[in-house]
Amino acid sequence: MSPATGRRRDEDSGRVRIPADVDRPDKLLAGLTARQLAILAVAAVALWAGYAATRHLVPPAAYGAVAIPVGAAAALLALGRVEGVPADRWVIAAWRHRRSSRRLVPAPDGIPAVPSFLAKAAGPHPPALPSPLCLPLAGIEANGVVDLGADGLAVICRASAVTFSLRTPAEQEALVAGFARFLNSLADPVQVLVRAESLDVGPAIDALAAAAPGLPHLALERAARDHAAFLADLAASRALLRREVLVVLRQPAGQASTDGHGAGRLLRRAAEAVTALAGAGVSLSVLDGAAAASVLGRCLDPAAPPRPGGLPGAADSEPVTLARHRALLESTGSPRQEGATR
Repeated sequence: MSPATGRRRDEDSGRVRIPADVDRPDKLLAGLTARQLAILAVAAVALWAGYAATRHLVPPAAYGAVAIPVGAAAALLALGRVEGVPADRWVIAAWRHRRSSRRLVPAPDGIPAVPSFLAKAAGPHPPALPSPLCLPLAGIEANGVVDLGADGLAVICRASAVTFSLRTPAEQEALVAGFARFLNSLADPVQVLVRAESLDVGPAIDALAAAAPGLPHLALERAARDHAAFLADLAASRALLRREVLVVLRQPAGQASTDGHGAGRLLRRAAEAVTALAGAGVSLSVLDGAAAASVLGRCLDPAAPPRPGGLPGAADSEPVTLARHRALLESTGSPRQEGATR
């Protein structure tokens, strides 16, 4: 489909196409951004100044042998990209990472000085002291409000996924319209985060194997054991991931301090978001303090052991799995009557 045809369809349906690259920097000259022009201009001025200062002392060929690599490095820094990141920002991030401390410890009162007797025992080259760990949050209340300190408050909500591609065109239009109404109602920062984490189906397999002998029918027992074997083969053949969609509502510190009821206002916004996204087919649930702490802990430590679970979770994997087996068998062949016939 050509762009013109897609544009006409959008105009006929009343939809407005919004580009996805709204955060792309503006191009000022010859397709270059302000940062790229600044890097190239500084490099060009520096090379010209060096040539003007040394043209009576250094042959042009010798100066060119030095200037060409410098110009190429400046062009690479301005125009290159490393894994989708502009080269200049990548170099700055690498420099900051190289200078940052490798050892961080929770020390809200600062790192105390090393006692003098330990400093003398360490010799002329003592090991570097760790740096205080500065977490991006100051605390989590029982109702799920996350205190971000100087950055304000936030509430974390878990959202369900929507099978958009399986809906009819009319249903897709309704879902897009519902989500558009939610976006148009926003007046404060909102973040939609889609994250994936490792999943451990071992507890679900153990629960199925333990519950299979006590099922009321042989077909149910066989289905439970087959499903446990399927989960075991699946876990052995590939890395299992659990996808999670989070919606984070944030309130800046200035707004929270003006009325003195920042937490209540943020929870009201979360309740309004639950109602607004319900029209788009998205089930949104506000996380309480324990659930929010668990989510933040997993985000801060993505290399932790896989989270135990089955289909929906570790605690409810057994009843949901067995209920699905019962519904499947009852819809395909009335297993109770088959057992009576035998």
